Amino acid sequence: MTKKSFDDLPDTFVSTSETTNLASKSVRAGKLRKLASRLYSRDLTSDPETIVRRNLWQIVAGFFPDAIIADRTALEGGPAKDGSVFVVSQKGQSDVSLPGFTLRPRKGASAQSNDLPFMGVLRLSSPERSLLDNFAASRSRGSVSRTLSRKEIEQHLDKILRQSGEGALNRLRDDARHIAATIDRQKEFTDLDRMVGALLSTQDDHLQTPAARARQKGVPFDPLRVELFEMLRTELHRTPPQTRLALPDDGATLPFFEAYFSNFIEGTEFAVDEAAAIIFESKIPKARPQDAHDIISTYRIVTDMTEMVQVPTSFDEFERLLKRRHAAIMQARPDKAPGQYKTEANRAGMTMFVAPDLVRGTLDQGFKACRSLATPFQRAVFMMFLVSEVHPFADGNGRVSRIMMNAELVAAGEQRILVPTVYRENYLSALKAISNRNSAEPIIRTLDFAQRFSLAVDWTGFERAESDLKSANAFMTSNEAEERGTRLRIPNHDG
Repeated sequence: MTKKSFDDLPDTFVSTSETTNLASKSVRAGKLRKLASRLYSRDLTSDPETIVRRNLWQIVAGFFPDAIIADRTALEGGPAKDGSVFVVSQKGQSDVSLPGFTLRPRKGASAQSNDLPFMGVLRLSSPERSLLDNFAASRSRGSVSRTLSRKEIEQHLDKILRQSGEGALNRLRDDARHIAATIDRQKEFTDLDRMVGALLSTQDDHLQTPAARARQKGVPFDPLRVELFEMLRTELHRTPPQTRLALPDDGATLPFFEAYFSNFIEGTEFAVDEAAAIIFESKIPKARPQDAHDIISTYRIVTDMTEMVQVPTSFDEFERLLKRRHAAIMQARPDKAPGQYKTEANRAGMTMFVAPDLVRGTLDQGFKACRSLATPFQRAVFMMFLVSEVHPFADGNGRVSRIMMNAELVAAGEQRILVPTVYRENYLSALKAISNRNSAEPIIRTLDFAQRFSLAVDWTGFERAESDLKSANAFMTSNEAEERGTRLRIPNHDG
């Protein structure tokens, strides 16, 4: 055997009988440092925990060459919150303490053909083996249990069902059935089978999580969206209440620009005079009849005070209003299933909206949160986000979400919220902030400013309103405003 030199040593490694003496000499020479028992690194300056985290799986393989990533570590995809890493190994059963982490081995079935290669040095328990192992009873090791709780497993299975469908969950159960006897997990398979059956409503079993119980009752919802709704509700609850009573208008001008801007946001772009001719003179462009009808349909709803003062007090009323308004907006587009919830998933950029089978349950959960809000502005913001985030229809979601928003304000005699063309990117960025970054404050601030802007415009005549809007840069695109170094301004009539 060729004798190893210092240059042969990896950057971070677990010593063996072959390298122990060399490692000790290198430490004394200041070329290596010892991070833990048998663990050495050439990195003499970085934080020890950082070094371990960076090389974690190679270190696990150094201590337990036959290790199978198992139990909660396999399902969670990484160390537990206390740094525990759970593995199956035949090479030793003593815990190994490292800076920031603890390796916790146990004996168990050897690697199976469906266990996966992992990081080039280990094996990872297959999804079905991981589930069966997590159903096994276990005691806490450190501050966490070796296995997930029943509630956590339930959440994991519900996520699979939401994201991949019944077929994926059934295949996972079938795969678990095939290996249960081989790894001595027959009892655990019985528990898994019951839980899957309960989630699919084919067996009776007690489920613990609200999302799973709702699915069992036939009204499944998206728990991640419900968390967003609760975050927004909490932030709105903290928002100081304000009342902005609507000022007099001529009954046509404000609804016209509400319909105009709401459609412009969605890409239905007309010049103001073209849109006015469509709405007030019924001049339908031959090349764009459906776009014209989108604006007309939106205008008819937002100018109908009988319609706009209706707000739901029950979920059934909410659904009826939502579907009726959507059907009215989209009546010229029968291919978009007006008034009917989507049957296929939809997305915008990187945002995947709520899955079709979760739409009704998610709307129901959100509506409950909305009705707990005290002020019309709070409910308006929440209602807009609820419909926008669920995206319950194949098309027209943005327009109907803003109609539902303004109905809350109109019914209370408060000023409507308009999102002018120049403010479009502010509005969409604020929606992304809550959807993608869990930050609710931007959408509240954005719509608060939009309402103050709307209140400052003179809506008592078309020409006066158009003049105010032009002076406020409302008709600019975001790119134009950026090039000119300007933005939406609140009109000032004080001279």
